[in-house]
Amino acid sequence: MPEITFNTGSGKTIKRELLVAYLNTSTTSTAVWSPLGKRVTDSEQSYDWSEDSSQDILGNTWSTMKKPVVSQDFDPYDLDGGDVAALKIWNMAVKDQDYVSLAAQDMLIVHLYAGTADTAMFAERYSACSIRPSSLGGEGGGNLGMPISVTYGGTRTTGTASVSTAGVVTFSAG
Repeated sequence: MPEITFNTGSGKTIKRELLVAYLNTSTTSTAVWSPLGKRVTDSEQSYDWSEDSSQDILGNTWSTMKKPVVSQDFDPYDLDGGDVAALKIWNMAVKDQDYVSLAAQDMLIVHLYAGTADTAMFAERYSACSIRPSSLGGEGGGNLGMPISVTYGGTRTTGTASVSTAGVVTFSAG
């Protein structure tokens, strides 16, 4: 894949809203990408490179790294009846306590700021992500929340994504 450029223009910062995680709320073959994090006010991806440094007998320091484990927390995650992704997670976690399904979710990260605006933005699809709700509840008089943590796993397939004016996301590998 050739080098990718940011499509936001020189001298402009990139809006946080241009990095979106999507949960497949349908099947692998007919994916329906639903945005994850509706009503979440702060979220970021963490990259754990498992860096290890050692010093040899001559005093030289050597470092090694591994392929990163990418994870993301969504907290607070207030539940909303129109949030298809949250509803799918709630059904697996609270209703069914289906830990096997929670550890095998199909997810897509779309970098809306990288690539050709609206038609070919850089995207990463992960075939077996784990989604772990940590609690269900909240402050009296407040909203019902279900904070979640995602570890992106399985096969990582890179490619491009497009987003229609209706919000329909299409992923193309390659």
